[in-house]
Amino acid sequence: MSLSTHVLDSALGRPAAGMPVRLDAAMADGWTPLVATHTDQDGRAREAFAAVLRDGVSAGGTYRLVFDTADYFAGRGVKEYFYPEVVVCFAITESGTHYHVPLLLSPFGYSTYRGS
Repeated sequence: MSLSTHVLDSALGRPAAGMPVRLDAAMADGWTPLVATHTDQDGRAREAFAAVLRDGVSAGGTYRLVFDTADYFAGRGVKEYFYPEVVVCFAITESGTHYHVPLLLSPFGYSTYRGS
């Protein structure tokens, strides 16, 4: 099983480089952070997720990606935005499958979908 994300800043029309993103897993007692990373220059994150998933995390289950949009916008000098954090919760049901969770972002909106 593998996981990746790609963040596009739709207000700028380019990748959201340097976006802090964290992968959490749902456990019986709440959410457990697994790994924190930043998107690369192309707005992508994959390698950090691959390492933690390869090191024994069960493929099946409920996970979430937490995007620190406040930090990203502050780094760009954007003072007005509506979503200081975007949380995308998703279920993994098939082992051996690649899961891609893109995020299209602007200061006042976002969208996501299951990519390929």
